[in-house]
Amino acid sequence: MKKLKLVLLICISMFGFGKYAFAQETLPPVTVTSLNYKYLKSVTDPNAAKNVNLLERKAASYNVKESEYYDDEFEQYYVSFYLPKGQVLATYDKEGKLLRTAERFGNVVLPTSVRTTVTNAYPEWTIAKDIYLVNYHSGSNHIRKVYKIVLENGDKRKRIKTDEKGEFID
Repeated sequence: MKKLKLVLLICISMFGFGKYAFAQETLPPVTVTSLNYKYLKSVTDPNAAKNVNLLERKAASYNVKESEYYDDEFEQYYVSFYLPKGQVLATYDKEGKLLRTAERFGNVVLPTSVRTTVTNAYPEWTIAKDIYLVNYHSGSNHIRKVYKIVLENGDKRKRIKTDEKGEFID
C-alpha cells in the first residue's frame, strides 16, 4: 500500500510539472530603443578604450527626469560624468535627449590604427602621453574625435594630433 501511494504521488507530480513545461507561451520579440541611440551610434568606437565606452554608455543611459534637480521649467541640464582618467560633460534637454557632449580622456590605450601610424611616422620616438577628445552635437553630422599625443625622443618633445583612423590633423 505504501509503495502504491509513493508511485501514485510520483506520477501525479511528474504529470503536474510536465503540464507547466508545455503551457509556456512564446512572446513576440521586443525592441528597446534608447532616447539617445543616435549619440551612441555616432560616438561608439569598438577600438576605443574600455573606460571611454563605459562613460559614453553612462551618458547615453542617464535619465534627466529621474534626477533630484529635474524641473519642467528648465530647458537644458548640464551633467558631468567622471572616471579617474576621463570625463564627459553632457547637455540634455528637458525631455532627456542628449544635445551635446565634450569628452576628455587621458592616457587611454590608443587604437591600433593610431598607434601604427604614429610609430611608422616617428620610429625613433616614444609615446609619452595622450589625450582623447570627443565633441558631439546632436544637430550636426560631424562628430569630432581627436587624439592629442606627446612624443619624446631623449630631451626632445613633439606634439601631434590624429583622428580615430590615425590620419594626422594639422
